[in-house]
Amino acid sequence: MTDYTRDALAVQQATERLLAAVAALDDATLTGASALPGWTRGHVLAHLARNADALVNLLTWARTGEETPMYADAETRDAEIRRDAVRPLAVHLDDLRTSATRFDSAVAALPPERLPYEVTLRGGVRERAAGLPLRRLAEVELHHVDLGIGYTVADLPATFVESQLTVLLGTRFGGHPDIPPLRLVTGSGGEEVRHTGRPAAPGESPVTVTGSPAALLGWLTGRTDGAELSCPGGPLPVIPALG
Repeated sequence: MTDYTRDALAVQQATERLLAAVAALDDATLTGASALPGWTRGHVLAHLARNADALVNLLTWARTGEETPMYADAETRDAEIRRDAVRPLAVHLDDLRTSATRFDSAVAALPPERLPYEVTLRGGVRERAAGLPLRRLAEVELHHVDLGIGYTVADLPATFVESQLTVLLGTRFGGHPDIPPLRLVTGSGGEEVRHTGRPAAPGESPVTVTGSPAALLGWLTGRTDGAELSCPGGPLPVIPALG
């Protein structure tokens, strides 16, 4: 479940962790490869700054009712990330801080009665304004992991892990035709069982995967190979990229 105020505060906290970690780097480190194919760490930081502004566009849309897309178009988005990726560390840090401030201000400016208003994300996905802070939180937390500077899925806050699992297993993966029926078990004692994927065919049993919530999230988001998970029925299924 989304909680606009809680998620907005979590974004601020996650951003502060990210800024502190990035501030300890140097210019040379930013040119190194990130965990995302074809992207350096500089690309990841440039994307994070531009994503904050893109979500400001959506919050403005929700507040005013005047359509304001996230990005002008896909080509412009990609070109801006390429352009900004090679900047010095100090410029990246300033951009991350100021874009985060713009995002926080846009969040605070949205009246409560506009929270149910729906806007359109990249790819045509519809989202209520109330869910935009959680969208930003996922960007900050998961791309912090992608930087490959010591922050891993095991370091993700438990509340974030649970919120993302709820989103992924429900709206993103639930009923997905390319994902087999999954039975996800948290912990060796089977403390909680969740289901997702396409409906099981007659006589088909779901694939059971067991592990910690963080390990499950890492695998489902493509941040880990699932080595910490158990799948007694065979190899782990291939999960489509989130995109």
